[in-house]
Amino acid sequence: VRLVESGGGSVQSGGSLRLSCAVSGFTFSRCCMGWFRQAPGKEREGVAAGYTGGGRPYYADSVKGRFPISADNDKSTLYLEMNTLKPEDTAVYYCAADPGSYCTRGVRVNFRYRGQGTQVTVSS
Repeated sequence: VRLVESGGGSVQSGGSLRLSCAVSGFTFSRCCMGWFRQAPGKEREGVAAGYTGGGRPYYADSVKGRFPISADNDKSTLYLEMNTLKPEDTAVYYCAADPGSYCTRGVRVNFRYRGQGTQVTVSS
């Protein structure tokens, strides 16, 4: 199983980034997948999660309306479109997966698999 994130970087406040997570090793189209983040000195925070087979995604209140999550089943890739970025969004962002599971618990930080993380830095 591999989850490989890309798309992180440095951006000014108000800017946008798109994170991608390329997945291999399990059936992407029937999976609870999500993103969580960890800022220096802070606990991990669930950002967004959704079932790749369809249904309503879940979002943390801090990103609701700014960070839509989406999936391309043909490419086995998960995305996080990050808009109107704020300095408090600065963190390492992780893609994560629970193959064969539905997303019934909203955003979370505990998944069976996760990627290596990608740094997002937002300057004011």
